Amino acid sequence: MKTKIKELRAKYNLTQEDLAKKVGVRRETIVFLEQGKYIPSLKLAWDVAKILKTTIDELFIFEAEKK
Repeated sequence: MKTKIKELRAKYNLTQEDLAKKVGVRRETIVFLEQGKYIPSLKLAWDVAKILKTTIDELFIFEAEKK
């Protein structure tokens, strides 16, 4: 999974810590989200998208598994 979290955080001048506090998670969760190592719950995805003024579809890019 790829995300645009890092780019949008920069656009709105938010640190990982700022975003984490706004959505009620630890900074490490934001780090893992940005690295594509953590798939968020629907609520967390919604909350992050809302803070970054975008949609879940625009924020998270799910790639099909390669077989």
